[in-house]
Amino acid sequence: MTRFGTVLVANRGEIALRIIRAASAVGLRSVAVYSDADRDSPHVREADVAVRIGPASATESYLSIPALIGAAKRSGADAVHPGYGFLSEQSHFVRAVTEAGLVFIGPSADVMDAMGRKDRARQIAADAGVPVVPAADSTTTGDLVAAGDQVGFPLLVKAAAGGGGKGMRIVRAAADLPAAVAAARREATAAFGDDTLLFERYVEHGRHIEVQVLGDEHRNVVHLFERDCSVQRRHQKVMEEAPASLVSADVRRIVTDSAVALAETVGYVNAGTVEFLVAGEEAFFLEMNTRLQVEHPVTEAITGLDLVALQFSVAQGEPLPFGQSDICARGHAIEARVYAEDPYAGYLPQAGVAGVVTWPSRARVDAALEPGQRVTTHYDPMLGKIIVSGATREAARRALVNALDDTAILGLTTNVGFLRALAASDAYRLGEIDTGWLDSRADTFKVETPVAAWCLAAWSLATAHDAQAQHPFAIADGWRSGSPPAPVPIELAAGEDDIRVLSVDVAAGRIDGPHSSVKVRPLSTSRDRVRLEIEGATHVGRVLAGPHEVLVSYQGQTYSLKRPDAFGPANRAGVVDGCVVAPMPGTMLAVSATVGDSVVEGETLAVMEAMKMELALKAPLTGTVSEVSTVAGAQVDRGAQLFAVEPAAEGAAAASAAEPDARSPS
Repeated sequence: MTRFGTVLVANRGEIALRIIRAASAVGLRSVAVYSDADRDSPHVREADVAVRIGPASATESYLSIPALIGAAKRSGADAVHPGYGFLSEQSHFVRAVTEAGLVFIGPSADVMDAMGRKDRARQIAADAGVPVVPAADSTTTGDLVAAGDQVGFPLLVKAAAGGGGKGMRIVRAAADLPAAVAAARREATAAFGDDTLLFERYVEHGRHIEVQVLGDEHRNVVHLFERDCSVQRRHQKVMEEAPASLVSADVRRIVTDSAVALAETVGYVNAGTVEFLVAGEEAFFLEMNTRLQVEHPVTEAITGLDLVALQFSVAQGEPLPFGQSDICARGHAIEARVYAEDPYAGYLPQAGVAGVVTWPSRARVDAALEPGQRVTTHYDPMLGKIIVSGATREAARRALVNALDDTAILGLTTNVGFLRALAASDAYRLGEIDTGWLDSRADTFKVETPVAAWCLAAWSLATAHDAQAQHPFAIADGWRSGSPPAPVPIELAAGEDDIRVLSVDVAAGRIDGPHSSVKVRPLSTSRDRVRLEIEGATHVGRVLAGPHEVLVSYQGQTYSLKRPDAFGPANRAGVVDGCVVAPMPGTMLAVSATVGDSVVEGETLAVMEAMKMELALKAPLTGTVSEVSTVAGAQVDRGAQLFAVEPAAEGAAAASAAEPDARSPS
């Protein structure tokens, strides 16, 4: 008997699109929900029905259980799929769904209660004989000194009620523990409404290995092999792959057997993930995610299974269509997460409008970002995922590099170039990256602007009308009466110390610069795509020219070239002399500085939150606070001046004012 025919997807963006398409493939009617910020989003257009659930704020829309239940009733939905993130692991949401007479596509509320909290899950795992990391529980160890002594340093402070890196801090010395606990409690309360913390031994250079499990109502449980999710920054996954190629057969057996045993012990039904920390031949249980994971596509790629379709089948009460011996893994798959963030500025989340968006055709892309779409600070900054596969890990890695070469997002700062450099690196190729590797080596993948990027930008400007031009004489096209076009001077800057005047001779097919002269032949040019032959080799890039900046996407990297001579200098956010301005839009969580305070360089003046990330705003120099223009709870715009500090001594140098403290997208 069919239990449901219409599924409401309680999520947004690429997550909602993934589920809507799976529902359509198995003949189910889909219902999308949207906030005011998502009214024109792709998931709204693709669903059979779409229902507004509130304003842009997630707490008033995607996290509002009454709004979601109301939308289900108004649309005729008889089932709810939570996606991943938002309310997907909240047992009170599961109970609200089932009490409304709807089918929840996921595990039961009781199982979610048992396994959704790290402290309870840890005890269940230990009772089942699954190896666990040595830890102290803050509910029984109120003394931080005692907790530190019990676990030892370095230790990991983490929220018991959630995941995704929220409420998590690495602490290496006892003196740092109180501040880390305070910050973790604050984040945990904001994210989960529960400030309970765990203190665990932090295993240096460990690998994050997780096992996909699937159970049905007929007591059948299988694993769908393991994934390696060790490429992380601040406990948030960046790239994932399946299977885990750098673990031994014994470790693989331990984690897969333990995952199945744990799921059987709690009577797990539907899709879930059991996570482990592996160090050498040791494997420790970390937590169980009682939902589908962001990285599930790599498991689908090696097994050929559709996990969302299987979720629907299990929720209909059907038995799994296979046993453990029927499942096999073929080849290797890798997923790269594309975020709106600046990996070279502390992974600071970014907001803005995407002017150019090109996704690769030679890969699976789970994304909902389109040209002209505005990315706000209301939601997680993950824009999409690029998934590739190959017969071997190396074949998959090369496919990922090619796919990232074909990816271009301009007008919005993303990590695409960082991902491309990471995937192409020897460290990733050799599997040297563990869970802590990226946090100390982000700048390793920062690259200099290549000659091709300079040429693509200069040629584009010299041969196209500037969008800001008001009349023909404002166009830098080298026009002159009765003669071939004159070389066009184009001034560009890759930084304060790298300003170049390039002479573009279109008629002669040459670009002369301060460092070289190159032969150029145009092959094809569209509104934003430029294809040039430079010194006999073909180069393709996406170019987005603005009044103060030219953005060039080339081989996956986005290069920002300023236009110093165009309309004067542009405004910037950051530190100006002794002033501290908001590096991005957000909410002030706490303001500790007052006018007249004496501060030292680097001292925290305030803490703000944006896109699930806390930023400590710090004094740019040693001196006296002369201005405070914000209060706790205030919403601030990017570039808004928040503080001014008068130097204690003439000639004090300004330094960076915004330093990321933690960040955790789902």
